[in-house]
Amino acid sequence: MKKYKAVQVEIQEVDTVVCNLCGRTISEHGGNHDCHVSVEKKWGYGTKWDGETHSFDLCETCYEELISRFKIDIARSGIFLL
Repeated sequence: MKKYKAVQVEIQEVDTVVCNLCGRTISEHGGNHDCHVSVEKKWGYGTKWDGETHSFDLCETCYEELISRFKIDIARSGIFLL
């Protein structure tokens, strides 16, 4: 026979998102977390950051600034209006 006891488990959820580039708060307390881009990169063997994982968030303004400097335009998908 197995006897069970109740245990309390703590979970973590996003409370605030801050842009790594400009430092502005993107959203707080259940706000719209879709207004930013999150990047997580796990670096592989032989790279400068071998075995490290880097992550950052950018607000829409900083993302727009970043992609405006690309030599090759970003690929886009979704609904297009003519």
